[in-house]
Amino acid sequence: MIDPHLFDPAAVSEEIRAQNADIVAKLAALPDPMSVPPSVVRERRAQGLGPFPLMPSSPRAEVIEIAGPAGPLPLRIIAPDNPRGVYFHIHGGGWTWGTAAEQDPWLDRLADRCGLAVVSVEYRLAPESPYPAGPDDCEAAALWVIREAESRFGTFRLFIGGESAGAHLSAVTLLRLRDKHGLTPFRGANLFAGCYDLNLTPSVRHWGPERLILNTNDIRVFADNFCGRMSDRTNPDVSPLYADLEGLPPALFSAGTKDMLLDDTLFMASRWAAAGNRAELALWPGGCHVFIRFDSALSEQALSRIDAFLEAL
Repeated sequence: MIDPHLFDPAAVSEEIRAQNADIVAKLAALPDPMSVPPSVVRERRAQGLGPFPLMPSSPRAEVIEIAGPAGPLPLRIIAPDNPRGVYFHIHGGGWTWGTAAEQDPWLDRLADRCGLAVVSVEYRLAPESPYPAGPDDCEAAALWVIREAESRFGTFRLFIGGESAGAHLSAVTLLRLRDKHGLTPFRGANLFAGCYDLNLTPSVRHWGPERLILNTNDIRVFADNFCGRMSDRTNPDVSPLYADLEGLPPALFSAGTKDMLLDDTLFMASRWAAAGNRAELALWPGGCHVFIRFDSALSEQALSRIDAFLEAL
């Protein structure tokens, strides 16, 4: 069972308490990001004016283009010498913001510590390109990784993962590969702070207006952007929480206890295990949404848990 002490306020370190308070104060002083066009927010994020600090670019990052469903599809690749595996990464940002270039230090870490070549897909964003554009791009990129891994990187050892919307799209991609192509090539999934029910889980609905990275209205707008005209949000291709999850790879589900998407992780990990798959659950006291974007002892613990999970597979 889940240890209730993880949710005890006393379990939250002073470092994380202070960090969360700083985040709330900073975002309260900024304009509501939902009051301006997504393009404006994307530009602000590129300047370091969003909720997350800028992360430096990797000097070894390479961008290639493959044939995508709607034209050229960029892939950002960070690879060590003689990779021992390939990690297919899908970035977050509410299906609306974010880029494959925003989290190079994470990808460098996977290359250096786990020996993985990391391929991050620059999928189309909503609301300009709503469902099924993003999932279609991720599916195409995953098929490229499966097809090219041995010839390009010399390995068949494949992993998949992402954060927030990227965790959602990772789950959707695994289901598409299984159901449309009869493929289950990934030996592990790293799913961090995902949103798996676009009808909104109770933790999202009950959160309210405080913006600790996100608030209830933010998630509602993101879901509307992604779904577009798709009315059935119980469709597993939209909300993978409702899918038949049988035959999926071992997965590490991670979330902070102060993440408004906490229920999504708790529910999805339970359904993953109930379908007969190996599921590991890592809950981090006081962590906000995708707290690993901020330097802290808690972030290092969470990232080390990810490293260990991937190394063991």
